[in-house]
Amino acid sequence: MSWVSDVAAARARREPAVLVTVTASRGHVPRDAGAKMLVTATRESGSVGGGNLEQSAIEKARELIASGESAPTALEFALNEHAPVEHGTQCCGGEVTLLLEPILPVPAIAIFGAGHVGLELSRILVRHDLDLHLIDSRAGELAADRLTCLEDPVGTLTVHHAPVPELVLGQIPRGTHVLIITHDHAEDMALCDAALRCGHLGSVGLIGSRSKWRRFEKRLLAEGHSPQAVAAISCPIGLPSITGKEPAVIALSVAAQLASQFAVVPA
Repeated sequence: MSWVSDVAAARARREPAVLVTVTASRGHVPRDAGAKMLVTATRESGSVGGGNLEQSAIEKARELIASGESAPTALEFALNEHAPVEHGTQCCGGEVTLLLEPILPVPAIAIFGAGHVGLELSRILVRHDLDLHLIDSRAGELAADRLTCLEDPVGTLTVHHAPVPELVLGQIPRGTHVLIITHDHAEDMALCDAALRCGHLGSVGLIGSRSKWRRFEKRLLAEGHSPQAVAAISCPIGLPSITGKEPAVIALSVAAQLASQFAVVPA
């Protein structure tokens, strides 16, 4: 399996990884410039030369994964009997430079509600490297001619027609950030209740006014959710500094908030 497919598989698993590349070599070395290895928290594939060189790179890669670091790191190794080592001597006689490039999982965002605001928000988000899910209980809102504005996404787009949309909460990836923007307050309420019963989601945001949230908060508490759990739902959503009730303005406000919180950036 090539390193390209290894990276694709790690991204599909939403597993952070580090791509290790030999960027320069001098003298006698086990692998030439261009050799690559992919390291995750539990596995590695490919090789950059074995021995102390490779094991040191694996340990450094896993440190980067554990810290969530996104900046590339360069390492230099002298392969001779005088060089300090931790995992056995390599005395090929050359020198190697490695580049360690963290590959973080792209954010996953689920928009429940493909109405005016949900569609406008989706139009913004499909231009970014995201795992985007668009869900609606109404088939007409997801008709192909209505979603032409979402063609050719930069990341991935999955459209779900779900008469019982809260069932989709169990299908979306771990850590997905959920935005509840449906046409029906009863549907919003069912989604909030179900989201609080899931243990794998990221943030949860609900569109609406503060008065709407007070009603929802009271009902969620009555359903047996703790005050701490209920407080984890954000409502209203969007940046307070971007005002306006037009769907495009609301979508811009919510997208800007996502960009500031979850590093949603252009690919």
